[in-house]
Amino acid sequence: QVQLVESGGGSVQAGDSLRLSCTASGRAVSTAVLGWFRQAPGKEREFVAAISWSAVSTNYADSVKGRFTISRDNAKNTAYLQMDNLVPEDTAIYYCAAALSSTIWTMAKEQNVESWGQGARVTVSS
Repeated sequence: QVQLVESGGGSVQAGDSLRLSCTASGRAVSTAVLGWFRQAPGKEREFVAAISWSAVSTNYADSVKGRFTISRDNAKNTAYLQMDNLVPEDTAIYYCAAALSSTIWTMAKEQNVESWGQGARVTVSS
């Protein structure tokens, strides 16, 4: 089981940038697919991005392509979500996710996530 702790949430203005971090611990962390989901008020949780264990391959939701960048540093067991040009619709609680048995594509479905972080709140005002 992988344990995940997010940090870096906050309140920003539209057009600003924010970077979320997710520090992972536990067995086989460096071989896990890591990703991010988000849940906006009154909505279901949705996939945002995922990155392979080698950091070579990434997968993004259409709503964030070109604005968000996922990366990871295996030496630090940490994944990042760089969010640029934020809009009010990005307001949500962002959850780090991990899976040892998924790909960056199958991880887009919640049922394939094996571990969740506690969530980091991001608020974007206009």
